[in-house]
Amino acid sequence: MITLLKAARQAEISDAADMKVRATVESIIKSVRESGDNAVREFSSKFDNWAPASFRLSQEQMQSLVASVPPETIADIQFAQDQVRNFAKHQRSALVDIEVETLPGVFLGHKNVPVESVGCYVPGGRSPMVASAHMSIVTAKVAGVKRIIACTPPTAGAPHAETIAAMVMAGADEIYLMGGVQAIAAMALGTETIKPVDMLVGPGNAYVAEAKRQLYGKVGIDLFAGPTEVLVLADENRGRRNGCHRSTGPG
Repeated sequence: MITLLKAARQAEISDAADMKVRATVESIIKSVRESGDNAVREFSSKFDNWAPASFRLSQEQMQSLVASVPPETIADIQFAQDQVRNFAKHQRSALVDIEVETLPGVFLGHKNVPVESVGCYVPGGRSPMVASAHMSIVTAKVAGVKRIIACTPPTAGAPHAETIAAMVMAGADEIYLMGGVQAIAAMALGTETIKPVDMLVGPGNAYVAEAKRQLYGKVGIDLFAGPTEVLVLADENRGRRNGCHRSTGPG
């Protein structure tokens, strides 16, 4: 028997709020398209209190951040990525290229060709989502994408070490510490220091989702990621927990 403890409230988003998100995103994308790095720096300073000389993390910075993560956390990240990588390899092996001669001299078929470059957005800010690095960067690597860049916002005005460690261990070629619409626009449109990508992947808030919607066509996207729903079932006799997880977006 299932007992309803609490009913979910239906979120109401007004047309005015929707229009505000759309207009804000449109303005930021326009600024990044016209002013490149300067616009990214302006919005990063405004929204994240973060305006470094370079948004791209150096090898030294990445190594230092990874070294600051506890060994048990590194082991957990490695375990998670091994599972994602293993299943992704099985998925990739199921995508078989074919070519058949249907009539004499008539050949039909298809090939699975990975995109040249992909931009992976890993949300951070108030709630860093380390798993998004696993689900986007690792899978792109297995798919054979030649250039993988990743963006994540600073957390409390500084890099989130565990997220950076996950990005490094997953195999990102370039890591940028910036978030929000400005990061999505920079990856899609390119700036003076960032070469644009062919495809954007990864979840985010309403502004990030709207940015992907507006940039779709200029670049490919994975999907419009929505909220993640988590249900924890606890066995009071044995203390065993089973998680039921359904997500409308990667990570």
